[in-house]
This record gives sequence, structure tokens and C-alpha cells, in this order.
Amino acid sequence: MASSSRSPLEQITVEFLRRHVPFRNMAIEHVCFLAGKLSLSYYGQQEVIVAPGDGVARTLYIIKQGMVVSEEAQSGSSGEATQFTQLMEGECFPLGALRAGRPVSSVFRAVGDLFLWQLDADALALLREKSAPFRDFCDHPLTNMLKYAFQTMQTDFLLSETAMLSLPLQQLIRRQPITCTPETTVGVAMDRMHQSGVGCLAVVDEQSRIRGIFTLHDVLERVALPCCASDRPVSDVMTLQPLTLPSCAPAHEAILAMARLGVRHVLVVDGERLCGVVTERDLFSLQRISLGQIHGAIQHATDLIQLRQIGQDIVLLIRNMLVQGVGAEHVTETASLLNEQLACRIIHLEHQRSLEQGLVSPHMDYCWLAMGSEGRRELTMRSDQDNGILFTVTDGMDLAQARHQLTAMALRINNHLDYCGFPLCHGKIMAGNPKWCLTLSEWQSHFRRWIDYGDPESLLQASIFFDFRSIYGHHELAANLRQWLTQAAVHARFLHQMTLNALRNRPPLGIFRDFALNSEGGIDLKLHGIMPFIDAARIFALAAGRPEVGTKSRLSAVMAHGKLDPADVESWTHAFHFLQWLRLRHQLQLAEQGQTLSHTIQPQRLNELDRRILKEVLRQARKLQARLAMDFQP
Repeated sequence: MASSSRSPLEQITVEFLRRHVPFRNMAIEHVCFLAGKLSLSYYGQQEVIVAPGDGVARTLYIIKQGMVVSEEAQSGSSGEATQFTQLMEGECFPLGALRAGRPVSSVFRAVGDLFLWQLDADALALLREKSAPFRDFCDHPLTNMLKYAFQTMQTDFLLSETAMLSLPLQQLIRRQPITCTPETTVGVAMDRMHQSGVGCLAVVDEQSRIRGIFTLHDVLERVALPCCASDRPVSDVMTLQPLTLPSCAPAHEAILAMARLGVRHVLVVDGERLCGVVTERDLFSLQRISLGQIHGAIQHATDLIQLRQIGQDIVLLIRNMLVQGVGAEHVTETASLLNEQLACRIIHLEHQRSLEQGLVSPHMDYCWLAMGSEGRRELTMRSDQDNGILFTVTDGMDLAQARHQLTAMALRINNHLDYCGFPLCHGKIMAGNPKWCLTLSEWQSHFRRWIDYGDPESLLQASIFFDFRSIYGHHELAANLRQWLTQAAVHARFLHQMTLNALRNRPPLGIFRDFALNSEGGIDLKLHGIMPFIDAARIFALAAGRPEVGTKSRLSAVMAHGKLDPADVESWTHAFHFLQWLRLRHQLQLAEQGQTLSHTIQPQRLNELDRRILKEVLRQARKLQARLAMDFQP
């Protein structure tokens, strides 16, 4: 419809709709169709618009001016309570009821003077058929708003780069893979690599199933240096169990896996059969960031000055990823991976120095435990240290002496980590504190006291310990502790106490305003936004006896066992990642302005779309807490 053929009222309606999601992403002719089908209605103060007793929802409402409050009764340990949700200008309701073909579950009421556009069911069905963006929004409103929010912060050039990070590996395969069989001789294999100009051969059987990989690194370490005979079979010198990923895996997954394992090739498979090889060069040509270089620099660093510089490079890398629009999940995975590698290098260098100088005995085994956000692999720009040691002694070594040696070494490591950008923990939850350098039985005693006798206040302080993960040393020690804990934590009183703590931290949604602001006039994204998701996921996983530690992995694992609805988990995961993304972006802005990093944002400084999404993700946090209360409050 040409703009000249629209009535002035329709023109005003179209201009209004185009300022809001999803209408800004719809074709103009479909927005015009919608504008021509809308009818305007007025509601006065506290007037009910639609309620559960009105039957199956048949009308879509769009707020033109004013505010709507959704009132829903919630059951909990204290009886019935009313939960309020505010809807503002440009928002639509009741999408869930319309999608499911059911009555609304809340009472929608006007706050002050309210003007609403209404779209009847027949016109709604037609619009869903005409417009894919509108249909997708109706079916997955949060997912679509998040997609649009990420798009608004990037230029078209950066958008194209970001899209490439999500390309499936099958689209990056440049040629047929060069292969050999396990029986091929070393001489023939090396000649084939030279003639083909490749850095590796995939070793496959007659059915193209992977048996190994033969790389230039293997040539140097297993052929040239040991003077291996050229007539030996490749199977004697190849690398077993090479990195493989399915052809549908995205490029960013391969980048992370290669950095984690320190390899330069990934074998792309379709089922069990090889379909191609993607190299480090193929992957890093997609982006300007040099994750592989940072990984290599960490592995070859020999002193703290080098490692401190690498820590600064990691911050720059995270900044580049954010600017490119890489999603929060992948940014935090990358930050966690590289910071973990940096920490492990610091631990390794100090451990080797301590052994050489006789400061620690070789007759004890230990593992370095990461806790909190590092344990969950959910680091942002920089997080305080939360760590400990789990150890055991052999050959009759004195326990007190072993603890003294380990804590002295750990204290040096804590200070080295601080120097390289990991601030010391104000609560002294660090391996250099003898209180958190413990044997298996001692760690079990701590957890047992928390589980059996912990009051809400002590459990509040102890919650991060349940997120432990071994990052260095004898990992089987931590695996044994985790196995014991998954069985011990299934304790009704303990889960109830943990739930009471989690429910004290309510998402900051106001009754008559968008948000409930703190004394700084803002919202603490970590405490009141992200923590409700972390706390709930931890409780669900402990109750289900699951060993997972990350928030997303915990929710997914519990869902896989039929304890949570997949649609809910998808919404909660999206909401959690948006909060992480918003927090990372805020920290980046503060860092570039030379200000101290903070978790507090002022919602009024966000654009309209980000404010709207922030409200929705906080509603998801409240919905998650409602499920938590239903399951674990008697």
C-alpha cells in the first residue's frame, strides 16, 4: 500500500507500530495490513481488559498509550500471593493464551487512562500467514526480541562477520580431504602431504571411518627426531582420537575446541564417515580476533610479565568479540577457557619452581578447584578469585606438613593470579587460605555440615562451593568428591533452605513502575538479574543428583530427565544469556571510559528495546522462582 493511499489515522498507526518489535522487522505492506484491521478502544483506571473467566482468548491487544498490569495468583509456602507484571507502550498481549488456544491465566487491568488497539482472531490468523517475522514473534517472543537487540548494536559489516562465526563447518570445507589408510607407509604418507600441499592426512579405513590423523607435528616428533624408518605404517606414528565435529557444528564451536586442545585441524564427520578437514587458517580467516595466538602465547609463556600481558590481551579479545556481536554464551565460554588456561599456566610454573626448590614434596597429589563463576565457566571481563585445593598424601607424609607446603605455594599462586588480573577474594575463599586447602574427607565434612545443619545465612555464603570444578592437577580427586556430593545433596531440608535463600533475591520488577531500583537508582545485574537463574539451576541439579556445574548445562540436564519443560528451559536459557550479554556490554563501556567495573545499570539509559527485553527476562526469572517454590517449599 502506497503511503499516499493511507488515511492520516492509518499513517500515524503505521509510524507508531514501526517503532516497536516485531513490527519494525515486518514488511511495510504487512504493517499496513495490520493498521487497517486494528480498532481502538479505551479503558479507565483499574478496568479489567481480559480475565481467566472470559473463555478462550480471541483478541490480540497492542498498547498504544498507558500501562497494563497483569495480576496472577501464585501459590507458595505462605499461601496465595499476587504477582504483578507491567506492560508498556508497544507491547502485545496475551500471546501465550492466543498461541495455546486457551483462556488467559492472569487478570489484565488498566493502570490509569489506557488506549489499546485490538486485532480479532480472523485478522490475526491472516497476518500470521502473511508475515513470517510476525508469526515467529508470536511463537517465540523472547527469542525474537533478543535477536533484534543483538542486531541493533552492530554495523552491517560486523553483522556479516558475526554470521560467519555461526556458519556450519560443512560450508567451510574447501576441498576433498586428503587421506591414507593405517597401513600406508610413513614415506608414502609424507610424500602425499608434500604433493597435496597440506599439513595433515586423515587416516581412515575402507568405509571412510576415522582411525587417526597424521600431521606435520607428528612428522617432526615421531618420525624426524626419532629417525623413524620410512617403511613403517602410519598407524605407528599417527595421533589417535583426533578432534572431530559433526558437519552441522558451527564455526565458533570448532574455534573453542581447537583452542582448548591446542590443535590446528578438525576432522568434519557425517555420522561416522569423514566428509572434510577444516584448518585453523580456515576458521581464523572468519574473524579478526586471534584466539589461537593467545592460546599459543599462554603455552609458551615462562614468566609473570608475559602472562600479565596475555591477561590484558584476553580482555581485548573479549571486547572485539562483543563489538562483533558474538553472543554472550560464546563470549563467556571463550573468556572462561582462556582465563582458565592462563590460571593453569600460572599454577604449573609455580608448582614446577616449588618442586625444583624443594618447597613442596612430590609425595602428595592435589587438584586446584575453581569455584563460583570460574567453576561454572561463566566468567565475564574479570572476576574475583574463588578457589581451593583438594589433596591427599602418600608415603606416610605428615598431613599438617603437606597442608603447610601446599598453602604456602597456593598463596604465591593467588598473588600471581592477582598480578595477572584476577583480583583476590575479599572473603578469602582462596587456596592459600588453610581453611580451603583440604583432604577429601575434610571437604566432605564441610559439605555434610552445610547439607545437614546449615542455616540460610551459612548456606548463602557456601553456595559457590557447590560449583567447584578441577582445573589443574589430579582431576580424579575432584571427580570423587563430585560423585559423593551428587548423592549426599539430595536432602529435603537442605534443598528447602537453599530455596529460601534463592527466593529472598527477587527480580527487581516494580508494581507500578517498570523496575524496582536500588539506592543507586539502578539494577545490580549480577545479584538481582543473573543470580536467580544460577541459584535455581544449582538447586534443580543438586535435587536431581546431576554432576553438571554450568547454569545452562544444569537446566538442560534436568530437562533431559523430564523434570523441566523444554519450552521453559529455552526461555530461561535465553534470558540468562541476555543478562550476561548486557552485563558484559556494560563492563566494556565502563572499561573504555576508565571507570571501575560495576554490575549496576540504569535502565532509563537503555534503548526502548533493551528495556523491554530486560523486563521480559526478569519476568522469566520470576517464573523460574515460582517453579522453584512449587517444587521445594512445603
